Amino acid sequence: METSLKERLTGDLKQAMKGGDITRRNVIRLVMSAIKNAEIAKHADLEESDVIGVIAKEARQREESIEAFKQGGRQDLVDKEEAELAILQEYLPQQASRDEIVSAAQQIIAEVGAAGPRDKGKVMPRLIAQFKGKADGREINDIVTELLSS
Repeated sequence: METSLKERLTGDLKQAMKGGDITRRNVIRLVMSAIKNAEIAKHADLEESDVIGVIAKEARQREESIEAFKQGGRQDLVDKEEAELAILQEYLPQQASRDEIVSAAQQIIAEVGAAGPRDKGKVMPRLIAQFKGKADGREINDIVTELLSS
């Protein structure tokens, strides 16, 4: 039986603590804390897709921090954030390629009969649900806007 992502995080946390991997330990603790906070807010255990969403959010925060630190000339902090991002990405599903998103978007546009930019609301919710944790919402938005404008 496949283990859940939360079980995998717990097991990896134990390994990191035994192995003395401080960065991995800290990142996993942070993610588990974010998951716990999301469960408290929801008043229920999170589904696997919601756990992936929490991890994806943490990864996005690292990416934004990396950009900010690069602009500020803080290579030491860039390196730290990149190390944390690499750990987070191990827990995320394989990211969808632009071609996969475009093809799925074209299929949904055809199914709902979207004709122009004003029909974006018919397409976006289905596409975001399909690629939850596998693609960035901004990228999905850009692709749908591009397809509906042409």
